Amino acid sequence: MKALVCEAYGPIDTLVVKDIPSPVPGPKQVLIEVKAAAVNFPDALMVQGLYQVKPPLPFTPGAEIAGIVTAVGAEAKHFKPGDRVIALTSTGGFAEECLADVHRVMPLPKTMDFDSGAALVLTYCTSLHALKDCGHLQPGETLVVLGAAGGVGISAIEIGKAMGARVIAAASSEDKLDLCRKVGADETVNYSTENLKDRINELTAGKGADVVYDPVGGPYTEPAVRALAWRGRLLIIGFAAGEIPKIPLNLALLKERSLVGVYWGDSTKHDPGGHLANLHQLNDWFAAGKIRPVVSERFSLAAAGDAIAKIANRQVKGKIVVNPTA
Repeated sequence: MKALVCEAYGPIDTLVVKDIPSPVPGPKQVLIEVKAAAVNFPDALMVQGLYQVKPPLPFTPGAEIAGIVTAVGAEAKHFKPGDRVIALTSTGGFAEECLADVHRVMPLPKTMDFDSGAALVLTYCTSLHALKDCGHLQPGETLVVLGAAGGVGISAIEIGKAMGARVIAAASSEDKLDLCRKVGADETVNYSTENLKDRINELTAGKGADVVYDPVGGPYTEPAVRALAWRGRLLIIGFAAGEIPKIPLNLALLKERSLVGVYWGDSTKHDPGGHLANLHQLNDWFAAGKIRPVVSERFSLAAAGDAIAKIANRQVKGKIVVNPTA
């Protein structure tokens, strides 16, 4: 089979597409013909050796796939060849075939296409876990989403609205903010041309934001913290800007603000029941039309490296997917 392979940690343009042996499922695994694999920011970090998880070399990146089961292990009782599924794989997704542990595989809803399925779980589960379990977002509260036109940003806007919040989307260009408004943002901030703290305070009549969802970091985090309301919560999702900010802790003390880390991947191990409940909630919202992944571009397997580079350079709106068997 063909796969995108990282042979050494380093620049994204050193990734190669090559033929490798097809994997064989273990007792608690399934083999999936990959119809779509979503590209996520951690993929770009992982191949450069910059992520907190460093797979042994060589490896194939790609953590979020949708496809068709082609073989099952002896103990994978709940699936059979021909089943349409979504899977989280950690690695291996940018390939024609991919193994997945059976406890990380779920049926693809009948009304969902492969591209949407691949684009759903990582970003939407991260955002629901962040907003519900970590941020305790309540109906009527004001949520500010930084990096709002990216994959996790769009999911945070939609989930925030589904949870009854007022959503302010912040992004770096007007075309990105247009997309945010289309998916439900109530107000927008262009932090390339506007002062983020001042604009949030203006839009909240001086009260500040109840929750800030921050996958960006860099120079945007501190002004967002300064714009938090009394007992506001900053949710730390990631650092797409490339810089881990250093926040003066007096900003937390002054208004009893909270800085809350969000690590959805590990949370599924600590609270598998809560993760399952969140998956059911997402399926219900999808069926009701309250969430809908925005897939802005599709790439062939041969161009998968270009897709990873594009997300690393923050040139993506919504989600992009690789279609290995197209």
